[in-house]
Amino acid sequence: MTARIEHLVTSGTFELDGGSWEVDNNVWLIGDDDEVVVIDAAHDADAIVAAVAGRRLVAVDCTHAHNDHVNAAPEPAARTGAPILLHPADAVLWKAAHAPSEPGYRELADGEEPTVAGTPLHVLHTPGHSPGAVCLCAPELGALFAGDILFKGGPGAAGRSYSDFDPRSTGSARRRSAAGSSRWWSRTGSPW
Repeated sequence: MTARIEHLVTSGTFELDGGSWEVDNNVWLIGDDDEVVVIDAAHDADAIVAAVAGRRLVAVDCTHAHNDHVNAAPEPAARTGAPILLHPADAVLWKAAHAPSEPGYRELADGEEPTVAGTPLHVLHTPGHSPGAVCLCAPELGALFAGDILFKGGPGAAGRSYSDFDPRSTGSARRRSAAGSSRWWSRTGSPW
């Protein structure tokens, strides 16, 4: 069976630098009827596990470690035995999101190609929004999961702790994702 993209919106709080904001986050599921990867497990572990719907959870992939992208990641991983994948440059944010406990994760590297339902997800390290931000490019699906490096209408936020916007990160992601032919899927809004 061919992999497909599924979408779930969860709501919760984003907290950083002493501020707190109510946000809606996109959670992406890539897979088929047998197995699935969750991208950016935010806020509601029960809703995420329900969306997995009994399929084998291959991994919980994190585009970056701001709490509103990873706060629900440990629970689906623990319930299913799936690994959490995160770029190591975001370790400090992962620790902050999960203090005082610190659930383990497997390091995700630039150029790595984890596969789900026969579909490779190309990992593109795109620091800027956070030091370990990554995009996951699925050329076979014509999609690039950009996390927060790009919002619809412009670059993602980069004025917070541990961020340093570099316009090369979005340009690099676009070039490396089949010369910009992919649709971009981000934290907020619909794909474009």
